[in-house]
Amino acid sequence: MAESVWDYPRPPRVEPTTRKVIVKHQGIVIAETSAAMRVLETSHPPVFYLPPADVRIELLERVDHQTFCEFKGTARYVDLVVGEIRVARAGWLYPNTTHGYRAIAGYYAFYPGRLDECTVDGEKVRAQNSDFYGGWMTDDIVGPFKD
Repeated sequence: MAESVWDYPRPPRVEPTTRKVIVKHQGIVIAETSAAMRVLETSHPPVFYLPPADVRIELLERVDHQTFCEFKGTARYVDLVVGEIRVARAGWLYPNTTHGYRAIAGYYAFYPGRLDECTVDGEKVRAQNSDFYGGWMTDDIVGPFKD
């Protein structure tokens, strides 16, 4: 059944999902989980946040870049380093979140457009047009989408 991003709430809602989420780059599995959290916000494709226990955090390097979300707080960014390949700001996390978003504190989110492959239940994710939001577009999500 399709989900319209216009049915998602504002402020955003966080919900757990048992869907299988895999993040790969250069043939290496960066993350694999069935315990992700989805953040759903009006007009945006979902963003999947992955528990650190299911992410190869040894491949991530924190960088000196941050942004602020009025709902979730301050995001810190990470580069992905696989051998000699560095993907700048491949993902982000909220080390500390505001009250309503504690379920994603310390969880990692990735930009699907910056990595070779992100999948949800085997379906390859399409990147949101915007380079800022990092939404994960799958066949069951319908827009139009905010860029």
